Amino acid sequence: MKLIKTRVESAVAPSSSRARISRYELGVHEPPIATARQIAEALRVPLPFLYCDDDDVAALLLAMFEMSKSARRERAKDYLKALARGM
Repeated sequence: MKLIKTRVESAVAPSSSRARISRYELGVHEPPIATARQIAEALRVPLPFLYCDDDDVAALLLAMFEMSKSARRERAKDYLKALARGM
């Protein structure tokens, strides 16, 4: 957990204090998109993951993020076809 916090703190602009990052974590404040993108990159997760409030969808995002772009495109296409058929 400390490594993650260190990554985030080092990725975010120096003007952002620990208190500000803590407010982001608690949901008191929402970071600007540029800051959120830096946080996502530091955590090595896709940006939408930071805004996902469903654990199952978040797990899918992470799994797809780890795939190559071509594999991700193919899987997404297959999944969307399955959804259209009513699974």
